[in-house]
Amino acid sequence: MIGRMTLIIDAFESRSARLTLEEVAHRTRLPRSTAHRILDQLVGCQWLDHTSYGYRLGPRALGLGGQDGSRGEIREAAAPLLHELHLRTGMVVHLAVLEGAEVVYLDKIGGRFASGLPSRVGGHAPAHATGVGKAILAWLEPELVDTLLPEVLFRRTERTIADLPALRQELDRIRRRHGLAFDRGEALPGVSCAAAPLRGPDGPVAAISLSGDERTARLERVAPLVANAAREVSRSLFPERETVRRNSREAQIPERTWSPELMDRLTSAGRDGEWI
Repeated sequence: MIGRMTLIIDAFESRSARLTLEEVAHRTRLPRSTAHRILDQLVGCQWLDHTSYGYRLGPRALGLGGQDGSRGEIREAAAPLLHELHLRTGMVVHLAVLEGAEVVYLDKIGGRFASGLPSRVGGHAPAHATGVGKAILAWLEPELVDTLLPEVLFRRTERTIADLPALRQELDRIRRRHGLAFDRGEALPGVSCAAAPLRGPDGPVAAISLSGDERTARLERVAPLVANAAREVSRSLFPERETVRRNSREAQIPERTWSPELMDRLTSAGRDGEWI
């Protein structure tokens, strides 16, 4: 049984591959009824997802960010933009993927403020309490979010959203902000961050965030920088996404970009300047 399950998972040649039942049966040379039965079991265990256009690798197969090789690819593609974000803002930059109900940090770049944050490369944090986690969760199917998260959410600070209905409302607000997520002291007291997801044709694979001292961090000013960086990394990882997006539900949600001129205005505005 394990051998046939492995055979089916191996039929998906890339993390963005989508196969119908007939294609799985043809590739594995399994009887259609056998393939269908095993596919149902793999979907039930979250190794695969079943969508209207076929089957695809699920959260357990991908770790919602891929296995080690895929994570290395994400980190490599993001590295130049992470450094640029830090240089432009002086804030701490994180790159993370979702693994079950937690995020795993793939990279962390920052100055003196970074040493005061407990996050570390390879470290974990609850997804519902972090900007990167919420940025990824917002673009998952609600049913999958309910499956991934525990019924009782751990409260890290007094500001942590520890109620599932309230979290669903927060994720809806993030979607209406075109993916921008904010964490104002929810993960750590006194620390704020703005985050945006890296999105492929099948959904989010990671997220980038900027973190800083809650007393001085101007999240609304740096949020466009995070959003643009995430979009650039996504395009680098998934150049085919623009074509796929037109035929998916995501096409109904317009994406916003910010011009270089606006970037300069936002990052050079004085401390008392107003958000545009």
